[in-house]
Amino acid sequence: MKLAVSGKGGVGKTTFSALLARMLSDRGKKVLAIDADPDANLAAALGIANSEKITPIADMKELIFERTGAQAGTIGGFFKLNPKVDDIPDTLSTQLDNIKLMRLGSVKKGGGGCLCPESTLLKALITHVVLGRDEVVIMDMEAGIEHLGRATAQAVDKLIVVVEPGRRSIETAENIKRLASEIFLKNIAIVGNKIRSPKDEDFLRANLNGFEFLGFMPYDEDLIEADLTGSSPYETASAAKAVVAGIIDKL
Repeated sequence: MKLAVSGKGGVGKTTFSALLARMLSDRGKKVLAIDADPDANLAAALGIANSEKITPIADMKELIFERTGAQAGTIGGFFKLNPKVDDIPDTLSTQLDNIKLMRLGSVKKGGGGCLCPESTLLKALITHVVLGRDEVVIMDMEAGIEHLGRATAQAVDKLIVVVEPGRRSIETAENIKRLASEIFLKNIAIVGNKIRSPKDEDFLRANLNGFEFLGFMPYDEDLIEADLTGSSPYETASAAKAVVAGIIDKL
C-alpha cells in the first residue's frame, strides 16, 4: 500500500501520517515513512528519539556526489539521471519498531531551476520506494505533490489530503486535486481534522463536493499539545486514534 499525505501547512498531516504509521506498525505491517515536507518533523511525531539529529538525504553531499557524479548545489553539467538508490531505504533510514523513516530534506533551487543532482536523487528514490518496495509506504508531503512524477503518481494507491474547516484549507485541497490530475493521479480522498462539531463535517462535505471522505479527526487539545512539544501523538489518549484505525480498515 503506497500512500501520499498532503494538505495546507498546519492542518495536521504530519500528526495523521504518524498515527497511520504507528498503528500499521502495531498491526504487524512493515512501514517505510518518508518525511518529504521540509517544514515538518515526522520523526518526532513518530516518537523517534533525537529526531533533530537525523540528516536529510538532500544534505548528504558525499552520497549525492557518489551516486550522481556531481556536487550537490550545482546546476547543469553532466550527472547520472538514474542513480543507484535501492539500498538507501535499508542503509540510511532510522528504525522504530516496524517503521523505517527517511527525511528527504529540501532542494535549494537556483536560478536555473531544479535540474540538479540532489533533486534527481530524491526523485529516483521516491520512484524506487513506490514502484520497487513491498512494505507500506507513507509519504508526508508538502502542500503539493512536487516529489511525484507521472509514473510514480500512477502507482500511488491513495493521495490523502488532510483538511481543517476553513476556506484556505479547502482552496489548498482543490489545488492539490488540480495538480494531481495533471499527472493522472486520480485516487484522492479527504481526511477532516480539528473537527469541533457535526457542523464542521457538513461544512467540509458541502465545500469539497465530489471528494471521497475517509474520516474525521476531532479537535483535540492533547494532539495540539503533542505537536507543540514535539512528542508523539500516538502516546496520547486522543479519540483520533480510533478514527485512524477505522481509516486503515477502509484503506
